[in-house]
Amino acid sequence: QVQLVESGGGLAQAGGSLRLSCAVSGRTFFYYAMGWFRQAPGKEREFVAAMRWSGDSTSYTDSVKGRFTISRDNTKNTLYLQMNNLKPEDTAVYSCAAKPGGPLTATPRAYDYWGQGTQVTVSS
Repeated sequence: QVQLVESGGGLAQAGGSLRLSCAVSGRTFFYYAMGWFRQAPGKEREFVAAMRWSGDSTSYTDSVKGRFTISRDNTKNTLYLQMNNLKPEDTAVYSCAAKPGGPLTATPRAYDYWGQGTQVTVSS
């Protein structure tokens, strides 16, 4: 079992920055794939970024490339999503997710564990 707890959401102005954190606990997750997803009101859950906890590969959706960075801190067992140059269309509930190994994927149903989500609101 893996537990995920997000934090760091809030209100930002367009062009601003926020950093989301996802505290990870539970069984050994070194070989896990970790993802960030978001869901805006009335829309389906959308892939944002993913990486292996081992740190050897990352993946981003096109709309956030160059603006968002996924990373992790092994000493703190925490996954991060640094979000720069925020846009109003980035407004959503952001959730982190984990799956035991396998390829990085943008498919939500491939992930076994989910956090509760944190709200990000970007004003224009």
